[in-house]
Amino acid sequence: MVDTSLGLAAVGTRGGVVRLRTLIILRWLAVFGQIFAIGVASFFLELKIELGLCFLAIGASVITNLVAHFVYPENRRMPEREVLITLLFDISQLAFLLYLTGGLNNPFALLMLAPVTVSAMTLRAGPTFFLGGLAVVLVTLLAYYYVPLRSDLGFVLRMPQLFVAGFWVAMVIGIVFLGIYAARVTAETTSMSKALLATQMALSREQKLTDLGGVIAAAAHELGTPLATIKLVSAELLDELEDPDLREDAALIRDQADRCRDILHSMGRAGKDDRHLHTAPLSSVIKDAAEPHTNRGKTLNFKFGPRQGAADRTPNIYRRPEIIHGVRNLIQNAVDFATAQVWVEVKWSDREVIVRVLDDGPGYPNDLLGRIGDPFIKRGGKREKDASRPEYEGMGLGLFIAKTLLERSGARVNFANGSDRHNDPGRPRYGAIAEVIWPTEAIVEASDGPSKPLGENKPIEI
Repeated sequence: MVDTSLGLAAVGTRGGVVRLRTLIILRWLAVFGQIFAIGVASFFLELKIELGLCFLAIGASVITNLVAHFVYPENRRMPEREVLITLLFDISQLAFLLYLTGGLNNPFALLMLAPVTVSAMTLRAGPTFFLGGLAVVLVTLLAYYYVPLRSDLGFVLRMPQLFVAGFWVAMVIGIVFLGIYAARVTAETTSMSKALLATQMALSREQKLTDLGGVIAAAAHELGTPLATIKLVSAELLDELEDPDLREDAALIRDQADRCRDILHSMGRAGKDDRHLHTAPLSSVIKDAAEPHTNRGKTLNFKFGPRQGAADRTPNIYRRPEIIHGVRNLIQNAVDFATAQVWVEVKWSDREVIVRVLDDGPGYPNDLLGRIGDPFIKRGGKREKDASRPEYEGMGLGLFIAKTLLERSGARVNFANGSDRHNDPGRPRYGAIAEVIWPTEAIVEASDGPSKPLGENKPIEI
């Protein structure tokens, strides 16, 4: 019997980056496990094993570990080619030990699955197919060629051929299944990690823009009074001074004060992130989110209104970067694929706030509809492309970011395709529909009687 494990299990990126320190530690564990298993089989179970050749195979692992420890720094990350060579060494060493200890009659032959699984998690498809094929070849050879296990009385320990054949089939199926399974799980995990990183970057960018607007707003607010004073005094001096040179200087001071005001105004909207606009009317927030896409050749139609039984007054909601960026991405997607019209319908009630973004485009592909909102959507192994826009390569990342940010704000996001909204054939047909539903308490500002003073603006912490 042989107890062995690969000295490679730490998965880096999909490109096959593995830390050498992990390789060294796990290979030492494999060496100790192999020595223990051979010792138990030989001295306690009294099986006749070629100890010299077995310890020669184990010694090769020991030498490999010592060389790796003393030649390379432990924090080194191995590239894909070195990972493949390491896996080839591990699978060859394991196959040699199995050859010396009964081939497929040894239950530890199951560990031949490990190299292929690790390869699927760390390497690309080509090296994984190569290693998987090699594993199948080695397992097949071990079914016929091996040194039989013998007891101390000379009896050969061998399973019936039917069990050996069944074990071989199970091994081959396991190599294929675990390889595919590990590759798919690792690919999905990697894609989700990249998509979440993109989401965090998008939210960080939106937050920085909001903070920048706050800095500009604060500057405009704080400098407004001194600039107005400078302008008033310069205007009075201009009226009272008779010296032409002094009048020219006073006029210059007044003009430059006006210029400072215009510059501050052009840099950002006054009060954009001021305390009294940490909340804003629902309609203002939605239109603010849609503003970058209002002049892209498509008509944006807005409709705001309460649901039956709700108050007519537009509620004030929290003006959060997640909400603005998420709704903006949904509107951008609708504008990208619309033929001519995009509708943004907003309704509210005492229990929930609903935003629907609809367009008159072709809608979502029916075969991908259930996966809308997932990152890096592919069809038939390739990312979805839009025939009307050959330069566009759809990955689903924009909708994933929108869905993630909106769900972070407490919303529920649904995607669907529309149908004829009206019986009149002259009216446009809805294509894609994106629906966002918030519980009222998640985004609507709580109203506890008359409004109160907000106090001074707080400095933005950087």
